[in-house]
Amino acid sequence: MKPSSPPSNFQVMRKARFSPILLTFLAFIVFVTILYSQDFRCLFAQFDQLPEHNYQTISATKKNGGQLPFALGETEEECDVFSGKWVRDEVNRPLYEESECPYIQPQLTCQEHGRPDKEYQYWRWQPHHCKLPSFNATLMLETLRGKRMMFVGDSLNRGQYVSMVCLLQRFIPEDAKSMTTNGSLTVFTAKNYNATIEFYWAPFLVESNSDDAIVHRISDRLVRKGSIIKHGKHWKGVDIMVFNTYVWWMTGQTFKILQGSFDDEVKDIAEVSTEDAYRMGIKTMLRWIKRNMDPKKTRVFFTSMSPSHGKSVEWGGSPNGNCYNETKMIEDPNYWGSDTRKSIMQVLGEEFRKTKVPIILLNITLLSNYRKDAHTSIHKKQWSPLTPEQIANPVSYADCTHWCLPGLQDTWNELLFAKLFYP
Repeated sequence: MKPSSPPSNFQVMRKARFSPILLTFLAFIVFVTILYSQDFRCLFAQFDQLPEHNYQTISATKKNGGQLPFALGETEEECDVFSGKWVRDEVNRPLYEESECPYIQPQLTCQEHGRPDKEYQYWRWQPHHCKLPSFNATLMLETLRGKRMMFVGDSLNRGQYVSMVCLLQRFIPEDAKSMTTNGSLTVFTAKNYNATIEFYWAPFLVESNSDDAIVHRISDRLVRKGSIIKHGKHWKGVDIMVFNTYVWWMTGQTFKILQGSFDDEVKDIAEVSTEDAYRMGIKTMLRWIKRNMDPKKTRVFFTSMSPSHGKSVEWGGSPNGNCYNETKMIEDPNYWGSDTRKSIMQVLGEEFRKTKVPIILLNITLLSNYRKDAHTSIHKKQWSPLTPEQIANPVSYADCTHWCLPGLQDTWNELLFAKLFYP
């Protein structure tokens, strides 16, 4: 006797009974999935594994649907504009001349202060699998019409700010532009566009004992836990925001955090790891963005760590050298200097992965790591007169943190331009 065969799928389906409520629910799920499939993909993309060196960028499409403000299109599929190589380009570089931009601080005017070569000006960043959009000053100015753009952070972010001003100012008539500074806030105004490009000095983003825009060279640095309102009240109403913070935290393995107020007679100070202190700062920034910036109208960026080049032995140079007299870049694609702390990058990666705040990371760290040739070194205005000992040993006072303009930071703004219009 043959065993009875199991019922066919068709028979099972005939016997199954679906309630009208269940059918309605399933139809709703299918509808929502089709309608918002792109948004779901973008949302889940945030939680993918970070690429090399623990960096991530947030999706171009808002999590609540629709294009991001100011976006004109999207970056080519599979294109990482932060992964590439430097290409020599004497035709299109530099994007402006040092002498034609009066807004560059004397700490960044390398040609004026005796740098004999211009090699550092002739390099263009070329992504591996796509083309970086050319910086279009007219498009940028029209986009900023009636709006505010602000850079918030330390002197490295101020360098990026000045670079942006230099990229735009030559297209504005002389009598239609101005720059003013009032305390921590510097404002460049393009009068015909009713637009401002601003810089706000806040090296830790949160409140600190280094907040004075002029007198801030304090060795015993201290930040106030979770306090960002003092600065943040100046940021409200900004349409395009670019944050940075890193180098001021790098004072050792630990950092001091004030639990109460700077006005307290007896101060409650906790000493924690630099990583934990930095995490507090990043979380506070993200919380402020969530509470104060409308993702339907504003765009927020964070410029990653700007590397310094203080130890030439790390790229095969002399044991006691640094960026002084360096005129060629580092060619090793795997180079990573010890001045750029990976544990801090890990903090950034973790916090940016977890956040639901629409923020885009400008990953300038790896591409800048190669540019030991682009620092101001000794070719800048000095804060104080040099001693005979310093003059005899230029390595001792070379600035291997800041960058000549025009130069590397113009590329940072090209990447900002790309992510603003083609995220």
